[in-house]
Amino acid sequence: MKIYYIYTAIVTKGGADRVIVEKANWLSEHGHEVVIVTDTQLGRAPAFPLSPKVKLKDLAIDFSKEYGHSFPVRIYMYYKLMHIYRKKMTKLLMHDRPDIVISTLGRDISFITKVKDGSIKIGEAHTTKHFIRNFHLLEQKNIVFKYLTKYFRWHMDKQVGKLNALVVLTAQDKVEWEHIVPTYVIPNSYPFYPEIASSCVKKQAIIVGRYNSAKGYNYLVEAWRMVYDRHPDWKINIFGSGEYEEQVRQQIHDYGLQDVVIMNRPTDRIMEEYLDSSIYVMSSVFEGFAMVLLEAMACGLPCVSFDCPYGPRNIIAEGEDGFLVEYLNSKALADGVCKLIEDPALRKQMGQNGRKNVLRYSRDCIMPQWEELFKSIINK
Repeated sequence: MKIYYIYTAIVTKGGADRVIVEKANWLSEHGHEVVIVTDTQLGRAPAFPLSPKVKLKDLAIDFSKEYGHSFPVRIYMYYKLMHIYRKKMTKLLMHDRPDIVISTLGRDISFITKVKDGSIKIGEAHTTKHFIRNFHLLEQKNIVFKYLTKYFRWHMDKQVGKLNALVVLTAQDKVEWEHIVPTYVIPNSYPFYPEIASSCVKKQAIIVGRYNSAKGYNYLVEAWRMVYDRHPDWKINIFGSGEYEEQVRQQIHDYGLQDVVIMNRPTDRIMEEYLDSSIYVMSSVFEGFAMVLLEAMACGLPCVSFDCPYGPRNIIAEGEDGFLVEYLNSKALADGVCKLIEDPALRKQMGQNGRKNVLRYSRDCIMPQWEELFKSIINK
């Protein structure tokens, strides 16, 4: 089959970028013709290595041009760029005639089902419905944006309803979408599974993710202040970048935790960093699925996470390979971490359990589900 993924740009060392590349690579290695269509790659190298069999086609729109203007000018620029985007995307799809087009529910969702290229249109949601496209941040600005967001959500539902199918990551997500569009649950797979797991003996924890509103680093730093009071010889490494970086740095400084909460840049050697750690901590406000939990468990780390919507509760087996603690309760997060610190045998056993439990998310278990979905929709 000829399969086209639509995504803005593969330039961030984050979960969605990695997932799309991993899927594209697997499908291309299993006999499919795979193309990733971006709008703002602009000559930048992909954040993750693409198989030589996967083609990357960039439409070179550069939507960053809309930023830095007044609101009216920004609206004008957005619609101007969208007109160019729609024209280029339509021309590409009408020429190439793919069998399957997968939208990640970005800007293209407003027109992709209207492109009559003969392809089946499938949506792929990488986060929960409420938090999609960061609408939750927009509606918090003022009453005008609240009503604008209400319209945007209605418009998103309307366009998603025109797709042939939507794939979500959890059963909870399916409940939110299935009244709009035929909805299927296919979780993500882990990207690596090292031969040797972490020994879980080093006095070091780890968290991986962008500095943004979703990751809840303010709760993490607050929790680690409590961990530090009880176990000052333990530290935690953060690996990430993003718009809230300076705010997190300031909070760490205010609490005097610079020596134990270490901020690191994103790394290509993240597997080695997991293996050099003993606990994975997640303070997210929401997660589509939490790829980092799969990665950490594959490396043999026990996990402590807020029970946030919706990913962690679908991955962590409470009390078996980690702890799901009360949502946004920093003390509960700290208590979960301290319980693992204070019981080395439990820490190691949970890590071993997680390494076994995560096998259900191997590529060989997950990716055939995508092939079956493609075949079933085509047959219909």
